[in-house]
Amino acid sequence: MQARPSERLELSRWDRWVLASRPKTLTAAAAPVLVGWAIAYANDLFHAGAAIAALIVAFAIQIGTNLHNDVSDFQRGTDRPDRLGPLRVTQAGLMSPQEVRRGVIICFGLAGLAGLFLAVRGGVPVLIMGAASMLAALAYSAGPSPLSENGLADIFVMLFFGFVAVCGTVYVQMGSVPAEAWLCSAAVGATITALLVVNNVRDIESDRLSGRRTIPVMCGKKVGLLEYNLLLLTAYGIPILLYLLKLETVSVLLPLLTIPLGVRWSRFLAQHDGPSLNRCLGGTAQLIFLHGYALAVGIALPAVLGF
Repeated sequence: MQARPSERLELSRWDRWVLASRPKTLTAAAAPVLVGWAIAYANDLFHAGAAIAALIVAFAIQIGTNLHNDVSDFQRGTDRPDRLGPLRVTQAGLMSPQEVRRGVIICFGLAGLAGLFLAVRGGVPVLIMGAASMLAALAYSAGPSPLSENGLADIFVMLFFGFVAVCGTVYVQMGSVPAEAWLCSAAVGATITALLVVNNVRDIESDRLSGRRTIPVMCGKKVGLLEYNLLLLTAYGIPILLYLLKLETVSVLLPLLTIPLGVRWSRFLAQHDGPSLNRCLGGTAQLIFLHGYALAVGIALPAVLGF
């Protein structure tokens, strides 16, 4: 889908970069770090420098991944003219592949610089997590068998956006990873993986034509909807588990306030197909942030109030 000349004139250079970065997806970078901050704060080990550096790494890798996905899908031919998702700048001719790839290098370079500061604090484990995250970001849409095309993307998202992001943020501040961090990782990772599920359900037909083997392509929309609901159940069940195990106080149940939003988008996903699911995509992105923010507040609140 090529952009019309008038569209190109209306978009400034800055606007094109913002569009390419896919700002709605950045909740997936912010939520895990917020929860990691809260866990460290609740344990009286919050470190402002490490916390900010972790956020920079998360945003830089997320934007770099989005840019790399944009140009790689264009060059591989998997972004078809009938694509249903939000506009891709390379496919639309708004930016050249060379420009977008330079953006990837800048983002990963920024992540590397911030990561060096974290490595000084956390040592070899931090270097391993950082290198693995960047390699996984590249492997998501490139290489002989991209993760986005072989059904492994869901595992990738849960692992890196959940466990690596949350536990990594905790580790660079505390030097260890308490039990509640592992459970919170699964809760946050579940909401972010749900975002991918919406994307895959929306693109079932175009992905099938492109040769992508996502779970909804291989198993159908009903299985995709089941996966979405199970992920939300995980996201809401873990705060309850944290409370029942007495790892957190009752305030950890704050994410349950977002259940009506989760139910709304689950029903929407069940009742709609195609381009209309872009609304569900935006709604689930909002849910990621609200759920993650509520979880972070619920964890930090007792320490803030002094009890």
